[in-house]
This record gives sequence, structure tokens and C-alpha cells, in this order.
Amino acid sequence: MPKGAVHITVERCKGCSICVEFCPTHVLALSNAFNAKGYHPPYVANAEKCSGCDLCGMYCPDFAIYGFKNAPAAPKEAPKQ
Repeated sequence: MPKGAVHITVERCKGCSICVEFCPTHVLALSNAFNAKGYHPPYVANAEKCSGCDLCGMYCPDFAIYGFKNAPAAPKEAPKQ
């Protein structure tokens, strides 16, 4: 289960690929599709590798992407005897 996730605002992106280059776990890749501005936005290629570090969001000049940590799973209770 991934530790984090990424949210991309596709229409805000200008396709600079800074987020793709700075992602330490190689979660992102540039899409072949175009957004309304004619740029290739990133997409989540390896969601299972995301740590939620938000380096993608910190480096994005257009505030078009951000990463976040997933809430920890609740511990399972031991069966009552």
C-alpha cells in the first residue's frame, strides 16, 4: 500500500516536468495527452511508490501538483476469547 498520494491540477500545469525530475521515487511521468493550454501534464505512473514527500509540490512553479501522506491504517484488534 502506498504511503502517500499525488494530486495534479492538470489545467494549471505548463508541462515543465520539474515535478517529474525531482520525484525521488519516480512516481510521475509526462503524459502524451494535452491539457487545454496545449501542454503535456504529468500523470501518476507508479502510485505504489509514492511516499507523500511533496517535493513535486514544493518545486512546482505553478502550484499545479502536491503530494500528501495517506492516513495510517487503523490497527487490527486482537480477537476476543
